[in-house]
Amino acid sequence: MKEMYKIGATLLKEILLLSRDRSGLLVLFLMPALLVLVMTLVQENVLKTMGEGHTRVLFIDEDGQEVGKNIEQKLAGISSIEVVKQIDGSKIDRKTALALVFKGDFQLCIVIPEGTSAACKAGAQQSVRRAFEGEAPPHEDRVGRLDIRVYFDPTVFGGTRSAMLQSLELLAFGIEMEEKMRALSDLLPTYIPGSIKETIGSSLPEWRGVDFPRMQRDFIHSRLLGVRESPAGKNVFEKKPTSVQHNVPAWALFGMFFIVVPMAGGLIRERHDETLARLRTMPISYFSIMTGKILAYLCVCLIQFGLMLFIGIHILPLLGAPVLEMGADPCAVLVIALSAILAATGYGIMLGTLAGTYEQASMVGPISIVIAAAMGGIMVPVYAMPKIMRDISVYSPLAWGHDAFLNVFVRGGGLENVAWQVLALLSFFAATLLVSRICFSLRSRNGG
Repeated sequence: MKEMYKIGATLLKEILLLSRDRSGLLVLFLMPALLVLVMTLVQENVLKTMGEGHTRVLFIDEDGQEVGKNIEQKLAGISSIEVVKQIDGSKIDRKTALALVFKGDFQLCIVIPEGTSAACKAGAQQSVRRAFEGEAPPHEDRVGRLDIRVYFDPTVFGGTRSAMLQSLELLAFGIEMEEKMRALSDLLPTYIPGSIKETIGSSLPEWRGVDFPRMQRDFIHSRLLGVRESPAGKNVFEKKPTSVQHNVPAWALFGMFFIVVPMAGGLIRERHDETLARLRTMPISYFSIMTGKILAYLCVCLIQFGLMLFIGIHILPLLGAPVLEMGADPCAVLVIALSAILAATGYGIMLGTLAGTYEQASMVGPISIVIAAAMGGIMVPVYAMPKIMRDISVYSPLAWGHDAFLNVFVRGGGLENVAWQVLALLSFFAATLLVSRICFSLRSRNGG
């Protein structure tokens, strides 16, 4: 009971300190709110047209014939596309490929269904016969169109999707026309001699009056190959991800981590004015002091996060942006937010313990957060970054939190789908507290 009273007293002290720092609180709430509004509205159109850069594409050729080989060859000839058919030296099937895409390891997967080449060839021949003869014979069934299937990572934005789908549509149309021309060259000799003989018989001087067979327009417009976009997982939204779903959690995380500036500054002030030294003379443990601080800033960051969600749900739609869709697992959203806040407070305590002066903390804190945000996909989606930045991004705590939010908001996942990101954030929190405790003990022994 005494320990709880001490924690409560420390909590009250931190809240009073925060309430006196009105300019700090204003920046803490106003800055991320402005970032959410401005960056979302700016990127609303930018992200729709994004589509340049290097793209790794999983390619599954279930057909194994001419169409699949042709598409693979043409894709491999595009400098911005890397065609991947094997993982660790082993061929991958559709199920494995879709799992990799859904996890976000690859941006998309292209599947050429079995029988595509045979259906395309049969459809081309049928299309030529129909073009010359009109309706096909009653016994001939119309060959159905086969679609090339494209599975996207749910977090990929509209520009990348549109660019890839349009490229595949052009490739499919080119292959389709090649097949139709081949069928036309094969079947045309069977129609022209009969038409000549029927029109002029054996009278060659009347050649100019030959009535050649006329082709129906359907020959050009009937499609044999299509491109169909499909979701990579079962629980994903039918709607494409919006800039709101990217920006609200991104800048909310950014704002959470900026708590390190007032937190580190408060610790440094307490150390310099010997508040911590006086506290150590009382029967108050390091655990009680730090727990009170963490709880105080946890409350502030939760209010801040709630404000970001309110803006995404109610304010941004009034300005023409889509409403924030948060998925179907609010419990997972809360767990991610709490884990990210703990990671941020742990970093703030570590920074305040390690930094010698307030100036050091005020410079290192914001710069390190901006760097972590840039690496973590807060400002630009990770898939649009160069490869070296994508490799580095996995070490950013903001990337862990952002990926976790996207798994819930966009991929339709639950708590089980964000377990490793939550564990990573909590491990980061524990590691920063351990470093802080060791540094605090060393300072105490040295009288610092």
